Amino acid sequence: MFSLPALSALLAATLSLELVAAHGPDGHHHAHRGLHKRQNTVLAAASSVASGTVSVTVTASGTTASVIGPASAAPTGAASGTTSAAAPTGSVAATTSVAAAPPASSADIGTGIYDVPPLASITMGMPSGPLPSLTTTYTPGASPTYISGAPPLPTKFVFNAADWPELDKIPPTDSDQVKEWLKELDGYDIPDITPTQDGSCAGDPAAAAQAQERGWWTCGGWTSGNDIVSCPDKMTWGSGGVRSYVFAAPKLLKYLDDKDISATFFVVGSRVVSYPDILIAEYMAGHEIAVHTWSHHPLTAMSNEQIVAELGWTRHAIQQVLGVTPTTMRAPFGDIDNRVRAISNAMGLQPIIWTTGPGGPFDTNDWHVPAGTVTGEQQFEIFQNLLGNATIMDNGFIVLEHDLFEITVDLAVGYTLDAALTHNPPFKLESIGQCLSMPPEDLYAETNTNTSRSTAHSSSAAADGSPDSNASIRAFASSTLASVLSAAVAVVLVSLV
Repeated sequence: MFSLPALSALLAATLSLELVAAHGPDGHHHAHRGLHKRQNTVLAAASSVASGTVSVTVTASGTTASVIGPASAAPTGAASGTTSAAAPTGSVAATTSVAAAPPASSADIGTGIYDVPPLASITMGMPSGPLPSLTTTYTPGASPTYISGAPPLPTKFVFNAADWPELDKIPPTDSDQVKEWLKELDGYDIPDITPTQDGSCAGDPAAAAQAQERGWWTCGGWTSGNDIVSCPDKMTWGSGGVRSYVFAAPKLLKYLDDKDISATFFVVGSRVVSYPDILIAEYMAGHEIAVHTWSHHPLTAMSNEQIVAELGWTRHAIQQVLGVTPTTMRAPFGDIDNRVRAISNAMGLQPIIWTTGPGGPFDTNDWHVPAGTVTGEQQFEIFQNLLGNATIMDNGFIVLEHDLFEITVDLAVGYTLDAALTHNPPFKLESIGQCLSMPPEDLYAETNTNTSRSTAHSSSAAADGSPDSNASIRAFASSTLASVLSAAVAVVLVSLV
């Protein structure tokens, strides 16, 4: 059993250590990777089945988490605010000590129907709210009503570690599955581009000097004519997110349902097999599902075979849980170049990247709040400036927003999304497919009616590093600004999974 507030404190504190230590022109890039790595460590502990139950103990000196014994069969809420977790993980047990979160005060108590704290109280180390639960579940055989011809939900997914790569690790490339997926590259011109050292500009100066030639988005914001980087209609906000923070997912889903908003969720394969019911809830509620790789490592630093494995296993996981295979993807950290684009398109996955507009990248900086580098009030001010920049654009946009923590979901549900909806003039919030006027059927291979999407796009069109339709190639003034764009999770306005 574990205490959710203690787990939240542990997660926020361990992540902040690495984020605060980030420095140099590529500091944001490395910091955000640390955020993802630390989050996965704690989530893995919290969801351990094979190795045991997570015990989180809060004392005067700190918080300790450890895997201590056999886990129960399924995650359930309890009146005391504790829960038993049951998602698949490896057999690693770890113990970490960090400073405990301060006790809740009256200002920290959640308010309103979404139980969101006052903005001034949203900051690193704040106490967590009660563990939410999904309000609607779906049985195998049910079909989404909004997709014509969609196959019914498959038999209930049961995780078997022997059938899958290790969670949050780059999959091996010598399996029969990967060898079969590699055949999808036959006949496509995959550029002969050497993998980067670590997907960052500072980590590979030689590759950074060739950023334009490589079409490397991380260093300079270079895009292709086939990348989706904005919405065509002014004042339209394409909403998409990546990797739902499992404890906050129900809260965000309820908000989106109440406001009749559809979102695009870029999901990590390791989370799909760990929390299939959350993915099903998102899909059946009308939200779009897209690929965000298996392990969330930078793709430009991988070999062709590893990229195929990352995309292939994630597609496969989604298909096993939902019965459909996405036709869109987003690279972790936005780390994509012409080689990654060509492979993605050959596998039938069109890349999506968030918008660069007046003032730079459309990054809400919400991930800085759990890192402790900005407060909730400061983040909201950044967000309001972003909305102001968006009003002077002639097209719509995709924004970087995160659902890594309950903190970032509280900011979205309680403040940023409402700010967009009540703005004068108001913004129109849609999923990425909706903002592009794309039929929902075309978002999945099994129902796709667009042959140009179902057979993958021309590799020459997808990988030439040519200007996009808005304002030629997106180039940023400094590597520091570019590194901010390489943050861990993109979300267009609303996000999850």
